[in-house]
Amino acid sequence: MELAPVERRLNKALARAIMDFSMIEEGDRLMVCVSGGKDSYTMLHLLRGLQRRAPVSFELKVVNLDQGHPGYPADRLRDYMAREGYDFTMVAEDTYSIVTEKIPAGKTFCSLCSRLRRGVLYRVAREMGCTKIALGHHRDDVLQTLLLNLFFSGQLAAMPPKLIAEDKNVVIRPLVYCAEEDIREFSDLQKFPILPCDLCGSQDNLQRKIVGKLIDDLEEKHPGMKQVMLAAVQNVRPSQLLDQGLWKALGLEAARETSNTIPAANLLRAEA
Repeated sequence: MELAPVERRLNKALARAIMDFSMIEEGDRLMVCVSGGKDSYTMLHLLRGLQRRAPVSFELKVVNLDQGHPGYPADRLRDYMAREGYDFTMVAEDTYSIVTEKIPAGKTFCSLCSRLRRGVLYRVAREMGCTKIALGHHRDDVLQTLLLNLFFSGQLAAMPPKLIAEDKNVVIRPLVYCAEEDIREFSDLQKFPILPCDLCGSQDNLQRKIVGKLIDDLEEKHPGMKQVMLAAVQNVRPSQLLDQGLWKALGLEAARETSNTIPAANLLRAEA
């Protein structure tokens, strides 16, 4: 069956990210974390397609974390995974009660919720003998994180495509080059059974949502802006930054003039 254009775009972006950062190797056992949202469903679908045609052999262990949200529609996810024939495990850990108890009313839950979730997933990955953990963050998540760190944390950092955690777990993000609008279109085509987030996703005052809207507004006014921002994250000029530690690490005494800057318009044409 011929693939839809959006699936071809997503496959191309996924394959490029995996090759650029050596995300998958022979014999890997990937723990694919599925939240029930469009991003992780898409990642899982694309990884299974890649598994069938890749020159290396790797396993997919699909894991969902039931965090104890009231009314969590776990059966909807179980039914889908059974119907599609995935090797699926649902892990029940009541982090919901901890988050709602510790975080005052009106404050955002994301930070504590993500730390608790990450700890559980790291433990489960070790127990299952997984070599890597695959998360469904995409291009727009990378750009939002870049601006969040710039505006609110005083750091120039985005989101690593591949990360070695403190406990030696290796985390990969195969969708880092994938556009959210493509993922949304593909999810609609596939009719994935989307599960709502009744904790973090239900809060309107998230800084991430505010920054996301800012980027979307810029993209609407200047089409191609997101791709230029992604190109910037891949085209870092250390000597043009003011990080003394970085200068020392690179042995820089002064920045040198260069004429090899690529205009943003050329970057857009190269990506087209």
